[in-house]
Amino acid sequence: MKFLFDKDISMHPLEGKMIAVIGFGSQGEAQAQNMKDSGLNVIIGLRKNSKSAKPAREYGFEVLDVSEAVKKADIVHLLIPDEEQPAVYKKQIAPFLGEKKSLCFSHGFNIVFKKIAPPKNIDVFMVSPHAPGPPVRNLYLEGKGAAAMVCVHQNASGKARETVLAVAKGCGFARTGVYETTFEQETFSDLFAEQAVLCGGLSELVKKGFETMVEAGYPKELAFLSCAYEIRLIADLVSTKGIEGMWGKVSNTAEFGGRTRGPKIID
Repeated sequence: MKFLFDKDISMHPLEGKMIAVIGFGSQGEAQAQNMKDSGLNVIIGLRKNSKSAKPAREYGFEVLDVSEAVKKADIVHLLIPDEEQPAVYKKQIAPFLGEKKSLCFSHGFNIVFKKIAPPKNIDVFMVSPHAPGPPVRNLYLEGKGAAAMVCVHQNASGKARETVLAVAKGCGFARTGVYETTFEQETFSDLFAEQAVLCGGLSELVKKGFETMVEAGYPKELAFLSCAYEIRLIADLVSTKGIEGMWGKVSNTAEFGGRTRGPKIID
């Protein structure tokens, strides 16, 4: 896959444009702050009486009701939970999507499963970071960025690709690298990785390992340190050096055990 970086992307498509981030949760807060700090014009759309309004205003954002934010924006970036998006879209977004507006996502779930069907005369695209919200923000503040996917679902204007790449750069993702894929590939790869490996498989492996040690009579603190605490240390090695590189940094005993026992557990 070809990665694009800051030097490859122009911010010109966003000049004079207003971006309405709908939602100020984990991803909404991080991406909105990053774009604002990159000099982009960003407002926040929230439901009435949202608890997120206060922190958003404290950071300097103009906070509006969702429908008012959509009316004012050129790009509507939908960052509320997947299960809430269809109802909010139908009532507060769709009636105000003019043909010169664009709709942006960070996960393709509702487009791929046809829970949201945007009009054909607008651009629809996605910028999807390989990280939860807090790391998206923290990496930006460190002068780095999370890697990200960009996808175009509808290119009514003929400029959707250039626009979504500029959004990704504004979020800081092109510092590390962004690559182009499709809504379908992003959606199914994300669901598989989360359920089978990252959130499903890993969490169950940690829990079962912890329970096995405790049931065998080992202190809970020792079981936690052994089965949970050290995950980040190994994950950091894998993310920077790959699995083979990780084997070279752990003990020979750990490598032998890992290579021979791992395939017996994950078969």
